[in-house]
Amino acid sequence: MNAPHAPLLDDIDRRLIRATQAGLPLLPKPYESLAARVGIPEAEVIRRLAAMLDGGVIRRIGAVPNHYALGYTANGMSVWDVDDAAIDAAGERVGAQPFVTHCYRRPRRPPEWPYNLFAMVHGVSREEVLARVGELQALLTVEFPRALRDHEVLFSTAILKKTGLRLRD
Repeated sequence: MNAPHAPLLDDIDRRLIRATQAGLPLLPKPYESLAARVGIPEAEVIRRLAAMLDGGVIRRIGAVPNHYALGYTANGMSVWDVDDAAIDAAGERVGAQPFVTHCYRRPRRPPEWPYNLFAMVHGVSREEVLARVGELQALLTVEFPRALRDHEVLFSTAILKKTGLRLRD
């Protein structure tokens, strides 16, 4: 199997990635600040970032709030055993709920791990998270009555620093 062709990055692209890999500057005009740092016009920063998004070099540009700082300290990953024939539709419904921050499909690892649908729910308490997961269970039970087999909620026990790929100098 051939690997997909990765776009070629020039030195300016690499400098721009290094300048943004820890996040955009928290300033009123972040692209202007990046332009000054990298040594290119602001419009060129925007054009290059857009090209890297389109080419799949970077996945997204967006705000990532710290949910702990916002008071959401209970974090429950709900894991679901959903019939494979219904997983895509069930995942779309679960992921569309306003209290689900991310939802994705993962392979099962039987017999120890039968779950194939994951949905993260944050709350101010475990009780709130469990109530929201109960809403998901009710939704799945009604809309996919024969597809839902089991679920669990796994609560976070530690805060891990999440980072993306980092280019080395």
